[in-house]
Amino acid sequence: MEYKFIKTNIVGFQFSVILNRPEVHNAMNAEMIAELTHAFQNIPNDIRLIVLKGEGKSFCAGADLNYMKGIAEFGYEENVEDAKKLAALFKSVYNCPLPTLAIVHGSAYGGANGLLAGCDIVVAEEKTVFAFSEVKLGISPATIGPFVIKRIGEFGAKELMLTGKRFNAYEAHRWNLVNHIVKSENIEETIEHFVKQFKSSAPSAVKETKNLIHKVLNTNI
Repeated sequence: MEYKFIKTNIVGFQFSVILNRPEVHNAMNAEMIAELTHAFQNIPNDIRLIVLKGEGKSFCAGADLNYMKGIAEFGYEENVEDAKKLAALFKSVYNCPLPTLAIVHGSAYGGANGLLAGCDIVVAEEKTVFAFSEVKLGISPATIGPFVIKRIGEFGAKELMLTGKRFNAYEAHRWNLVNHIVKSENIEETIEHFVKQFKSSAPSAVKETKNLIHKVLNTNI
């Protein structure tokens, strides 16, 4: 399938999914949400690792403002349907049977954190800025909530979601939103490190182990 707002490519056993609206810091609109969902639900064969990242200066600035203006004019049923589509995206990332690695840089605001929270491993460039900015816009981070709270816990969610404050990669690491912090020049080396790790493991065992973890811990999603 040809995409308009994302790019995909395969290098060896690595399948990359790249947000591709750099002119608006990869802000998500309805079309991008649909394309990302399709990509995660249709992983090519013989892949060992899926890498999610953003083109340009930022990973993702959250929801596109024009998209949000359109949603503001929706009725109740339309809002529910739109929320279901966004939830389907986050579920497709979280429930992906293969290992997922998010590479985050620049900014990760609002819904961007739903994307990365659904990934198994998150690597942040050291200057990345994060925010659960929904409360600043007068809305609640409802759709991303189950995935973010599962990752960072109740009290991390309370501090970060209730304040809507901006925070850096080191705070994100302290709250377990990210696993590793790296310098920008070391990002490709970090990706290759994980590629090698998964290439050296039996793919069926990796998939079964991920499924086991989901069965043991997944009670709400």
